[in-house]
Amino acid sequence: MTLRPTNLFIEVDQKIAEVDPRVFGGFLEHMGRAIYEGVYDPTSRLADDAGCRTDVLEALRKLKMTAMRYPGGNFVSGYNWRDGVGPKGERPTRFDRAWFSKETNMFGTDEFLALSERMGWTPMMAVNLGNGSPTEAAALVSYCNSSQGSEMGDWRASNGHPAPYGISLWCLGNEMDGIWQIGHLNAKKYVEKAKEATRLMREVDPDIELVVCGSSDPMLPTYPAWDRSVLSGLGDEMNYLSVHRYARNFRRDTPQFLAFGLAVDKQIEELNRICLEVQHQSETGHRSFLSFDEWNVWYRHLSPFGWGQRAPHLLEETYNVEDALVVAGFLNSFIRHADVVKIANLSQAVNVVAPIRTRGDDILIQSIYYAFEMFSSRSEGEALKVSTDGPRYQTRKLGMATFADTSAILGDGVIHLFIVNRSVDESMALEIELQGATILNVLSADCLTGPSPKAKNTFARPNLVRSTSFDGFSVSSGSADATLPPLSLVAVSLSIVKAP
Repeated sequence: MTLRPTNLFIEVDQKIAEVDPRVFGGFLEHMGRAIYEGVYDPTSRLADDAGCRTDVLEALRKLKMTAMRYPGGNFVSGYNWRDGVGPKGERPTRFDRAWFSKETNMFGTDEFLALSERMGWTPMMAVNLGNGSPTEAAALVSYCNSSQGSEMGDWRASNGHPAPYGISLWCLGNEMDGIWQIGHLNAKKYVEKAKEATRLMREVDPDIELVVCGSSDPMLPTYPAWDRSVLSGLGDEMNYLSVHRYARNFRRDTPQFLAFGLAVDKQIEELNRICLEVQHQSETGHRSFLSFDEWNVWYRHLSPFGWGQRAPHLLEETYNVEDALVVAGFLNSFIRHADVVKIANLSQAVNVVAPIRTRGDDILIQSIYYAFEMFSSRSEGEALKVSTDGPRYQTRKLGMATFADTSAILGDGVIHLFIVNRSVDESMALEIELQGATILNVLSADCLTGPSPKAKNTFARPNLVRSTSFDGFSVSSGSADATLPPLSLVAVSLSIVKAP
């Protein structure tokens, strides 16, 4: 069966904002097997001279991730960064109170920053404002950014990196509103601690940008009062408000789940209203933006207990088709709100709620990997408004949802269009019309779908769900049309010429 036609109208002059490349970021936390047996495994036959797995790095390169957040996450609130620098034979093994695991500290700040340089990532460093102090936060900034001749700069040089790393993006703690967080604070106490950390960190490097803790979940009773207090209290001293959200489908309600992007839209717009209110009340008119630095689908494997093991199997989700389409819904929302969301980090990169999993020397590419790649390979340009005229359906909690979930990016002579068909069993007849430009031809198009919402890749069947080239578009008289399969994500790059 086929849904009645969906018409997409795009005015090329209706620009939202430039899509910040950092929206396609990732996250590496010392949790489970994200680091050890993930990116770093010197015992693997696939390890390079730095101990990193070449197959994992190659898969990550294809994702074109930008800003990489490190080292946590909940982990950072109990982490002493000094444990992870210096000669490896002198580094202590610690008990990680966040994930009840053994931390060997064989991978630390210098290893991460060396890896970031190799991979082309923008490091997004988090400091410990849980049981850590503002003084120690400033010391880490100094270790990374001070020149030789300073105490920290000389220490870094003695560890093999004479030149400053020049890290510009820093997170002031993690989820400090959460009662589960080591060193949990109320909003007032967090503002006080973050202010002191800001003062000391910017004494070291006045040019750094700061991400402050927003609400870790909109379901918490302190949302959004926490965010208002933090924005008002830190004001001009902050640049970005951290936002976290995980999509869950406990009730196995696929139509509701596929509309989760509506909840993401709502969260972004609620927090942006507060950002604008605080901006209007500010004497300087300072504007804060959103850093959506933890997001993904996560609900099947919830236990955080590592039982004292090194690299325990924690939160190792196996992702299916509907999960991939929800990931696409997150990304569509970020693009639609490009004027607000300037950073976003898929949580996480390897093994822990991740697009890539390892087992021994084997690697598994998951469904959500392909969804992310379809966006990140078409990411440059300005977000455009897309008007959708097509069939809708009633969700259980999110109101009415269009079957077509869309976003668009205007590049140089090209429009990248992303469409999710949320219908489980009906194809979508799609018509695309531009105003202010004419479609010339299709440069490339890819489709991600599968035999059922629950279809997934496994180590036994690793290629069941993957993106493939899509030849379903036709161009005529400056417009384009296609029929999209049920339960699919289609990304298309259209060559255009603007009207004179």
